[in-house]
Amino acid sequence: MDFVIFIAAMAALIFGADFIIRDSERIALHFNIPHFVIGATLIGLGTSLPEMAASMMASADNKSEMAIANVIGSVTFNITLVLGIVFLIAKKMTPERDLFRLDSAWIIMPPLMFILMTLDGEISRFDGLLFLLMMAAYLFFLFTTSADEFEIDEDLEKEKFNWGKSVVMLGAGFILTIIGANYVVESGSNIARMFEVSEWIIGLFLIALGTSLPELVVSLVAIKKGNADMSVGNIIGSNVANFSMVLGGASMINPLSMSGAASFDIYIMIAASVALFLILANKLYNKAGALFLLMILALFIHNAVIAA
Repeated sequence: MDFVIFIAAMAALIFGADFIIRDSERIALHFNIPHFVIGATLIGLGTSLPEMAASMMASADNKSEMAIANVIGSVTFNITLVLGIVFLIAKKMTPERDLFRLDSAWIIMPPLMFILMTLDGEISRFDGLLFLLMMAAYLFFLFTTSADEFEIDEDLEKEKFNWGKSVVMLGAGFILTIIGANYVVESGSNIARMFEVSEWIIGLFLIALGTSLPELVVSLVAIKKGNADMSVGNIIGSNVANFSMVLGGASMINPLSMSGAASFDIYIMIAASVALFLILANKLYNKAGALFLLMILALFIHNAVIAA
């Protein structure tokens, strides 16, 4: 039964986040907010809402390892699974934006901050505040370098605005997200006890994989529209949000502690981040880059299976 609840809760979490993103975008368009502001705050970061809800709920339930593992797993899946698939099936990627020059620092800096903050075995509220300040810096960076690089849903632009519909959908989105996050954490904990595995593994693998689905969907849609290169920027933005907003928000609720058992998974996350850094540096937006990332993914999954 817990598996059914987990799947239903994950679906509620993801659909609720989607409702929030789309109807926030409708309201922003209604008030003529510039496209790049909508893109940076809603589209670029909105796909991290499921991770944020799940980790904050886990933190509120004093499940620190699940909250942290969700972020570690999500960042790893975003890079290795999502971008691995993008590079594998995209016919040709020639980004107009100089991704390495402009965005490479945002690949390395968040995991570096994470490592420094966890040297004492805990992410404190002060650490969380620093993470949130990093998010503010990233938003400022986006506003000054990406003014014309975000695409807005054309159907939403043409659609006649309806306050009643938007308020109802926003309300439904928040309810689904909160309830979904609560049951994801609760059922995930029950599954962990049932199979006698740690909550770290449940957060790292099941919850992280599920909350990475929005990024995967966004990237596949981008490929279909011939904008596969945009998915790289989306993943970088999502990963920054995972560290800053998700861990920052969760640690503000309760300080997050972690054990040394997580070391290998953190090394894998770092390896994935370094791999993406090298791919941008060498413009390996092709099957070679995909193979590089998918090999890291295979190692990540293999270790998770052994640990379970």
